Amino acid sequence: MIFSRRTALKALGIGAVTAALPLSMPNIARGASKVTFTTSWLPEGPNLFAYVARDKGFWKNAGLDVSVARGSGSNAAAQAVSAGTFDFGMAPTPTVIIQAARGLPITCIGQVNYEVLMGIGMLADSPIKEPKDLEGKRLGASVTSGEFPFLPLYAAKAGFDLETVEIVQLDGKVRERSLAEGQVDAVSAFATSTVPSLAPLGTDVRFMLFKNAGIDFYGQALTTQPDRLQNDPELCEALVQGAMEAVKFTQTDFDESIDIFLKANSEVAISGTGEEYARIGLGLVNLTNLVPELIDHGFGYADPAKVEAMADFVMEYGAGEGASRPDLEALITNRFAGKVKFTPEELAAAEARSQEFKKFLL
Repeated sequence: MIFSRRTALKALGIGAVTAALPLSMPNIARGASKVTFTTSWLPEGPNLFAYVARDKGFWKNAGLDVSVARGSGSNAAAQAVSAGTFDFGMAPTPTVIIQAARGLPITCIGQVNYEVLMGIGMLADSPIKEPKDLEGKRLGASVTSGEFPFLPLYAAKAGFDLETVEIVQLDGKVRERSLAEGQVDAVSAFATSTVPSLAPLGTDVRFMLFKNAGIDFYGQALTTQPDRLQNDPELCEALVQGAMEAVKFTQTDFDESIDIFLKANSEVAISGTGEEYARIGLGLVNLTNLVPELIDHGFGYADPAKVEAMADFVMEYGAGEGASRPDLEALITNRFAGKVKFTPEELAAAEARSQEFKKFLL
């Protein structure tokens, strides 16, 4: 397995005897370690856990004093972490693979979201019910959006002719409005951004996910520089531990998590639709996080086989010319995964709580 604990420890020069011992957490008594963290986008469902980890005290309990900065895009966040502008951050796993393929020093130390929720959004009463129904329709898309390079792959796997679809290039800031106003028949986007933006306004939206066509891309992962992982593994473990405690909390204490998020982001809270925006965004994330790798292996675990398949797709469609396939064993580690798990009762409650959000996904 390409992400085994033993492999990671060997890479750090730690022997077999040491590998049998648990890694110690930072000693809180010596004072909290100050670290910086960037999300990959504005406050929303996929990064809600970071505000919970900070403000509920999960990172503090792990010995960390974490400042959280909001991001301006997945690529920018990955590049900022690679450059050392931030100690830690988050970015979709496919984005990290792309940046590593282009030579940036970055590594994933824990999986946060298990579905990137790329897909095609349309109004609930749209005649588009399956991918082939897109033929002859107007599809709004932003060429700078993360899912756009994978449209040809989606068309090939889902079985429709992309050449018959009229692509209407839109700025990401007006994409949702164009769908709501009927200027396009559907949009290529991320469900975690489009659905929470439109549903609270009374615009009922549905999404056909790329995943259903076999494009199984993970969402956000925790990132840092390879040198930090090698030189300060305890710090990395503490960051992951606090984050995963928070991710679990968002599943088991949904309403309190929303309250924490709104208190941390006043501009969302004062909006008339802010609470519903946060609730739907987190609900979609929680729903798609209930996957075998998390249930069977614990929070933070990345399936090596899925990562290999992701890398295949990314190198063909997203990495660009001159990119080199990265060493996935070095790029993504499960060393810190699995320390936080659901009890059977917690899992059952989380599954029941997530049912209402299924209606948004076809």
